[in-house]
Amino acid sequence: MSRILKYRELLLGAIILALIAAFSLRAPGFATPRNLAGIFNDTSILIILALGQMAVILTKSIDLSVAANLAFTGMAVAMLNAAYPGIPLPLLIAAAMAIGAVLGAVNGFMVWIIGIPPIVATLGTLTIYRGLAFVLSGGTWVNQTQMTSAFLDTPRILLLGLPLNGWTALLVIAVIAVVFMRTGFGRALYASGGNPTAALYAGIDVGRTRFFAFVLSGTLAGLCGYLWVARYAVAYVDIAAGFELDTVAACVIGGISTLGGIGSVAGAVLGALFLGIIKNALPVINISPFWQMAISGLVIIVAVIFNARQERRKGRLILRDAARSPAPAAAEGAAA
Repeated sequence: MSRILKYRELLLGAIILALIAAFSLRAPGFATPRNLAGIFNDTSILIILALGQMAVILTKSIDLSVAANLAFTGMAVAMLNAAYPGIPLPLLIAAAMAIGAVLGAVNGFMVWIIGIPPIVATLGTLTIYRGLAFVLSGGTWVNQTQMTSAFLDTPRILLLGLPLNGWTALLVIAVIAVVFMRTGFGRALYASGGNPTAALYAGIDVGRTRFFAFVLSGTLAGLCGYLWVARYAVAYVDIAAGFELDTVAACVIGGISTLGGIGSVAGAVLGALFLGIIKNALPVINISPFWQMAISGLVIIVAVIFNARQERRKGRLILRDAARSPAPAAAEGAAA
């Protein structure tokens, strides 16, 4: 059991399976492949945003503007599609990702060049980006009658029983896993948050790494802007309000340390899936909205406590090893 507990992803995966089994007892059909595919599809946007948030958290930062970024880019591409229906969909998606990247770069610039703390900078841009969405739209909605069928229906196309929305999340997971584990940028993310001083000595520009982490987060938020608007067939200023907290919660539940440098792609994905299952299952078994929020909050608190205990235990082990190491040297000196 102790060996299993060392692997956060295995433990979280086991908890998710136990939840599915428990909920299926109360709601027959909950564990069917079709319903589980639907839950994954519902959670796909949260998964993508959580992976972007993970990149920022690994550098010991946080991005509270991801949902506002999503709202602005979603509104922008929806209005663009409504005004110019002839623009090809791939170009609109590329535009959404480019706009998101620019908004993410603004966050990164303030943190890297100006030196504003990440939580303060992104809390400010959260409000600014929501305001820009209002200014852009004039407070009006863009509904499904104004957007083209290709814009709305493409993410819903079924492929092997899973909508393209879900396949997009799987593609993003694969790309991010390769970037984080097999590239210099991925190693720089972990080093910048885990030990910034050592990273500097290793030739890593910590500020620049944080900048590009925010750019990555913004790019994925821009992609989710299109996916959200297409999925719900409407664009308005307050879409995804409060969703930034869900991305942080998914990362924390998945074992990504808020102190930076610790976490895995699998953990972020499982954390998002955990929240997705909770949010899909609790209404089915007639749990009131108040208790849904309370249960979600309790889970987050437990995850933070668990993370803190794990990190403190590792710290004690390091100190213990360091305390033991001078003993042989002292013994040799005494012998001499």
